[in-house]
Amino acid sequence: GKSIAMNDIIEILSQKVLFISSGKTTEESVKEAEIRLGVNFAKEYREYVCSFGTASYYGHELTGISKNEPLLDVVDITLAEREFLKDIPNTWYVIEQTHMDGIVIWQDEKGKVFRTIPNKSAEKIFDSLCEYIEKG
Repeated sequence: GKSIAMNDIIEILSQKVLFISSGKTTEESVKEAEIRLGVNFAKEYREYVCSFGTASYYGHELTGISKNEPLLDVVDITLAEREFLKDIPNTWYVIEQTHMDGIVIWQDEKGKVFRTIPNKSAEKIFDSLCEYIEKG
């Protein structure tokens, strides 16, 4: 297939079935979240959060930053999951809790996407959030 450009994240998400977002987030909120987590969000995650805050689409709820969606807060969720999974690199942050079999989807600062399953090693599943949303 055609390679996916980073800036397609907004288009890819907004075309998903049953797409809902909580609304724009300020750059300050994004920076604050990064500081609290001690990470730099990948460019596409930052772009997604700035445009949409949080997002859900058919069968998926993505983390983000939104006053209206505290249960999808990337900071709270990542901090909680780090407590469970002590060996996760602290440059990763949660992009989705699947609520199935304890599976959690993470992203690193370069944008790569990983899956953790309890009692198994983390594995890289996609090269970007765009790819995860398109194929995941």
